[in-house]
Amino acid sequence: MTKLSVNINKIATIRNARGGNTPNLVEAAIKIQEFGAQGITIHPRPDERHIRYQDAYDLKPIVHTEYNVEGNPNKKFMDLVLDIKPTQVTLVPDAVDAITSNAGWDTVKNYDFLNEIISEFKQKGIRTSIFMENNKKWIEAAAKLGADRIELYTEEFASQYDLGNKDAIKPYIESATFASELGLGINAGHDLSLDNIAFFTENIPNLLEVSIGHALISEALYLGLQNVVNMYLYRLKK
Repeated sequence: MTKLSVNINKIATIRNARGGNTPNLVEAAIKIQEFGAQGITIHPRPDERHIRYQDAYDLKPIVHTEYNVEGNPNKKFMDLVLDIKPTQVTLVPDAVDAITSNAGWDTVKNYDFLNEIISEFKQKGIRTSIFMENNKKWIEAAAKLGADRIELYTEEFASQYDLGNKDAIKPYIESATFASELGLGINAGHDLSLDNIAFFTENIPNLLEVSIGHALISEALYLGLQNVVNMYLYRLKK
């Protein structure tokens, strides 16, 4: 079964809107794990507009499933990850002013930079994943860098699926197959939802984990958080 890691950024966004501690991020993470999710994902950004760096520390003692920390590896992010030592770090090349992640790594162009970063994380025993687009040269470079996994950036699939274009899955199948042949684990995330997750999971070989935040929290407004987590878990069964 593909693991479900719930990105709780949007819960932090709601909390921050009132300046207090409601909803409580730690309590939400505890409940999400109790509901059956196999992981918690956070993506702290330099302006701390949703996840605060302190949140990463507060969550560490209570996340007993997979703890995945995403972000662009600037010094502050590096220090955070090396300090809390999550299960997995997912490297994302998001700009400071990006509303959300909107591109994967060019691992050829950024090879030397990523090589230094990944080596440091691996020395600390932290599993490393690289946020990627469907480009075989970049995937091949990710394997040479010693990354443990790649996370397929799925926005294009999701937008095309909404338009009825199921053939949009094909490049992702090819990328996942190629990455698996190189010994890379496969994660995926971005705009995956209750509408498209079953189709995606059924077609992508060796899919280990999906990280879902915006859609899941939005769907929970209508259907309830526990119910939505269980709906995802049901759809992720192959």
